[in-house]
Amino acid sequence: MLGKTAGGLYWMFRYLERTENIARLIEAGFRIALTRSTDAESEWKSVVTTSGVSAGYAAKYDNYTSTNVVDYLLRDTSNPSSVISVTGAARDNARLVRTALTTEVWEAVNETWMTLTELLANPVRETELPSVLNTIRQQSALVRGALHGTMLRNDIYDFSRIGTFIERADNTARIIDVKYYTLLPNTSFVGSSLDNVQWETVLRSVSAHRSFRWLGESEMTASGIADFLILDRRLPRSLSFCISQIVSNLDYLAEDYGERHACHEMAEKIQSRLKNRDIESIFDEGLHEFITAFIRDINSLGQQIESDFRFGG
Repeated sequence: MLGKTAGGLYWMFRYLERTENIARLIEAGFRIALTRSTDAESEWKSVVTTSGVSAGYAAKYDNYTSTNVVDYLLRDTSNPSSVISVTGAARDNARLVRTALTTEVWEAVNETWMTLTELLANPVRETELPSVLNTIRQQSALVRGALHGTMLRNDIYDFSRIGTFIERADNTARIIDVKYYTLLPNTSFVGSSLDNVQWETVLRSVSAHRSFRWLGESEMTASGIADFLILDRRLPRSLSFCISQIVSNLDYLAEDYGERHACHEMAEKIQSRLKNRDIESIFDEGLHEFITAFIRDINSLGQQIESDFRFGG
């Protein structure tokens, strides 16, 4: 496959996953802000920081209100990571690789672009926010369903899935990290009922609340939820699940192309650091430090994949 085509598929599905994860991050901030009677501005600032768009936001706004943050992350075309921007970028990449996609996948991407362009044409009122975020997630699921249901399991599929899971791993890690950016009023609240309510909110933001309850293995505590989101390979948004899928799809590419690259070894190293770990050792290391290192490593892996498979052409 041409590197340009591989890159188009990879970035198309990174962007589509990003729309959903931006929605999830906003939902986490919105829910957590509702649980705090004071200092909601710090919570919204943490959402911007975790999104990785602090510089652009600070250049435009002097404060962190829900209205400004939501508008910047959903609708602002000057923000290259806003939902409206990445939806357009996903559609542009889909057009670039149109001949590599089934009709169903192309139509799902195009419908997503049209739906979200109309949905975000005007500022989103707070009362409309849950419905808007839900629609964004549903459109992402529509494209994912078309991919699963109609695409051959070949290199086209593998690059699409690698893009999805690189983005998902990065964003799940960032959502977890929201918890440690200014979430608690002070450290004396760690392990308190307030702390646990906020962790439960993070769990809901990755659509894992019911799954956690189904397993019934842990109480709703910080360590139990962090263990689920980081180490449980049954959860499709956990860090362990994401990296296992990346390794698997890279292995399929190695079989197809008859060669391995530096990215294969890099992915396996990240996976090995999550295997045979327990959450206590991660908390001892420092959850924020662990997540920061993971975000750095997963983004380095993404850059290595681009280089190894010559996405530039």
